[in-house]
Amino acid sequence: VQLQASGGGLVQAGDSLRLRCTASGVAFATWGIGWFRQAPGKEREFVAFIGRTDIWVSITSMYSDSAKGRFTISRDNAQNAVYLQMNSLKLEDTAGYYCALHRGSRPDLPENYHSWGQGTQVTVSS
Repeated sequence: VQLQASGGGLVQAGDSLRLRCTASGVAFATWGIGWFRQAPGKEREFVAFIGRTDIWVSITSMYSDSAKGRFTISRDNAQNAVYLQMNSLKLEDTAGYYCALHRGSRPDLPENYHSWGQGTQVTVSS
């Protein structure tokens, strides 16, 4: 199993970025996918989650309070990809962004994830 995050970069406050998470070696539709971020000196923080699509799930998507209204998570199972559209970026969005496979309960807890991919850096400047 391998996940890879991409799409980060250096942008100005108010700009947009779209992150991409691709997975290989898994039956992609059977997995929920989450995005987390981690800034230097801080703990890993939940950003967004999208549920598996092969069966009915009670939580199809979920966002952190900081992401609500600005970020949108989506998936393309044909491409084995999950996207995180980030609009109206703020300085505090600066972090390494990571995706991972979800199993279990609470999608906002990192302990319910595995197969963390290498992150992609997002830097927002003023």
